[in-house]
Amino acid sequence: MKLTCTGRKVSLKEAFLQRAQTKLAKLDKFFSPEAQAQVTVTVEKDWQTVELTVRDKGYICRAEKSADRMEDALDAACELLERRIVKNRKRLSDKLAQAAPALDADVGVPDEEESYVPVREKHFSVKPATVEEAILEMNLLGHEFFLFRDADTDEVQAVYRRHNGTYGLLVPER
Repeated sequence: MKLTCTGRKVSLKEAFLQRAQTKLAKLDKFFSPEAQAQVTVTVEKDWQTVELTVRDKGYICRAEKSADRMEDALDAACELLERRIVKNRKRLSDKLAQAAPALDADVGVPDEEESYVPVREKHFSVKPATVEEAILEMNLLGHEFFLFRDADTDEVQAVYRRHNGTYGLLVPER
């Protein structure tokens, strides 16, 4: 797995880079040798956030954690990423063999003043997928919803995680 580390508002030390390489090497068994991992560390006052993103054969797995120390945040993010992969291991191994498309949906959330002005706009391609593949992508990204184009009907649809842990599907009327 190819590893790229980026520090925002911080210079990453060699010891941290080695730790990241060691932690992510444990995930090599889940991905192909062509997989690319991105570790981004952001420092805000006394809080440090580590974001891990692994891309492999069109799939994106993502985890983000914050802690007092970047090493602790890295450990927690690696554990979260591994839990997501293990939880979806069977489906993921079946799909990685087929190389499905990757989607990433992330939008801003209105602040407490109930402003209806988007704070972030993200553009991405909406590629065909089945409902099961879309739920898998959503779980791997750690998102609450996922926008995709249905492989059978070619309609844009969205899957989402309900409060009780089940999934919902939004289908437009014709």
